[in-house]
Amino acid sequence: MIKDLEVKQGNAELIAEVVEVGAAREFNKFGKSGRVANARLKDETGEIKLSLWNEQIDLVHAGDKVHIKNGYVSEWQGEKQLTTGRLGTIEVVEKGRGP
Repeated sequence: MIKDLEVKQGNAELIAEVVEVGAAREFNKFGKSGRVANARLKDETGEIKLSLWNEQIDLVHAGDKVHIKNGYVSEWQGEKQLTTGRLGTIEVVEKGRGP
């Protein structure tokens, strides 16, 4: 559940609904380029920001229900954020009725 996620928590597992997916932006780090976008997840206990990387951006849409496994919780500007990092996964378990 979102309310139970703690900053610096690894191995986070969660099933939640995607509320929105923001625009992707390009980045270049250590000579490699990629894309990142912020999404918002919600469940019955609250909301959290989710970082989507590269192909994840095209996989996830508003209204989808996703299952995050082995996620990591960080904090940015006082707000909790969830990411799959290098070891975690995100899977769409139920497609929404979005566009």
